[in-house]
Amino acid sequence: MAVNRIVSFLPSATELLYEFGVEDKLFGVTHECKYPDSAKLKPRVISSVINSDELTSNEINTVTCTLLRDGKDIFTLNEKNLKNANPDLIISQETCEVCAAYTAQVKNALDILPKKPELYSMDPHNLDEIIQSVIALGKILDKNQKALEIVNSLKKRIQNIQNSKNKISLKVLAIEWIEPFFTAGHWIPQMIESAGGINLISKSGEHSRRMTMDEIVDSDPDVIIFMPCGFDTLRTVSEYDTILRNNPDWRSLNAVKNKQIFAVDANSFFSKPSIRTVEGLEILAKIIQPDKFGDLVVSEGSFSHIS
Repeated sequence: MAVNRIVSFLPSATELLYEFGVEDKLFGVTHECKYPDSAKLKPRVISSVINSDELTSNEINTVTCTLLRDGKDIFTLNEKNLKNANPDLIISQETCEVCAAYTAQVKNALDILPKKPELYSMDPHNLDEIIQSVIALGKILDKNQKALEIVNSLKKRIQNIQNSKNKISLKVLAIEWIEPFFTAGHWIPQMIESAGGINLISKSGEHSRRMTMDEIVDSDPDVIIFMPCGFDTLRTVSEYDTILRNNPDWRSLNAVKNKQIFAVDANSFFSKPSIRTVEGLEILAKIIQPDKFGDLVVSEGSFSHIS
């Protein structure tokens, strides 16, 4: 079936559609589809009921947990914009019901639309599956050659990092949420290992989970990298300063004493299974192995050394 009208429930898919050059076929996006900038101008079919810009980390967690516990939706559909989009393809995900529109919104969309679109779910849990998702979507859109070009470029960048790793690795703890603490799961552990670190606590391909200060202390990380889901670098540093900087248990960690604490732009390079996670890998390499990758060029503001 020829695809002429697309609705994306997934920011990483929106990024990829622009990379494929089919943005003229994109008629609906989510509130989180902010890259490239022109994606913000597309009709919004999905919005969040949580305004995270006005809440603290702890407040966001509390509201989210309450909504999930009560069986209420975190996301809402704009029925008018969805009907106007009249998609013949909806791209969604099943990786995380908190981070992006989930199964319930897809079902609601099918109930609303008179013409039933084709559905495609992108559900990667590691770097390899992110690469495969490019090939799979390229096939659906009849963009096989372009998909191959994108994948070859990404693989070359990944191999450049993997082939230049130091023999001695640092123990790295990635933290996906500050209050309460959450591990960074899914593709992040593999990214850390590929960048030359030894990933702590979380496991590749598994969901993020709550963790305790005792777990952090016991793991004794050499480097700690904060990547709160959906936050940029400035917001992350602000949260760190407010919540952790003066915490005595936190200040006892060797990584803190040795000034090996970093914040990254998680919203752009880590929270979403997009092709920009490869730049996330390059950012990690600069942090974990500055002697090898200090000259590697990454986006301005993509990470910050917390002194």
